[in-house]
Amino acid sequence: MTITFLGTGTSQGVPVIACGCEVCTSADAYDKRLRTSILIEAPDKTIVIDSGPDFRYQMLRAGVKRLDAIVFTHEHKDHIAGMDDIRAFNYWQKGPVDVYADARVQKALVREFPYIFDGTGYPGIPQVVVHPIGLDSFAIGSVNFTPIEVLHYKLPVLGFRVNDFTYITDAKTVSEAEKQKIKGTKILVINALQKQTHISHFTLDEAIAFANEIGAQRTYLTHISHRLGKHQDISKELPPHIELAYDGLILNI
Repeated sequence: MTITFLGTGTSQGVPVIACGCEVCTSADAYDKRLRTSILIEAPDKTIVIDSGPDFRYQMLRAGVKRLDAIVFTHEHKDHIAGMDDIRAFNYWQKGPVDVYADARVQKALVREFPYIFDGTGYPGIPQVVVHPIGLDSFAIGSVNFTPIEVLHYKLPVLGFRVNDFTYITDAKTVSEAEKQKIKGTKILVINALQKQTHISHFTLDEAIAFANEIGAQRTYLTHISHRLGKHQDISKELPPHIELAYDGLILNI
């Protein structure tokens, strides 16, 4: 099974065109981050976690030929806005794409994409089959998911453990009970927005502390704002077992 980081950035702190900061003007490809999402490719299923505003370009850039399912972490626009672009996969696959979402995310999808769910069957609209999820484990083909609930300020957000890989975005608080679901994971992916204190995201120091507490063999930081700094500079500040993820990074798990 392979994991591809389709995007490692965030809408938080996105600069105006005239920002001119060293990250936004960097020539380093590692500093060019689209909104956070990953691609899971197993022998029998191709799955994306979150489809943000950059979804279409991310799939084209990664050369994805098939999409069986989208799993959603939460309902913020930077994680759901691109769902309309599954229609190309519907066309080529001659069928719907499975969508896995909790009740709150389902409500947001209906609000944002009413034409998908209004029952009119208008030709060419995205075709989906919605599967409700909560905190119980579920499987998509051979891929088993264990949901992990974290708090994004006061908003519950789902992270997911797949075998010895755990993926969490938009976390600020993680309960002891949920930490126990993560313990023993070999690869941890966790958000690190910036160095300054933030109300709903881990800072760099908080992400490092969390990674050390979990004790994974490798930790990759994602959901990175331009305010964190340049990839090359921040990488020098990290412990040996922690590194910044980047768009296009591929892991074999």
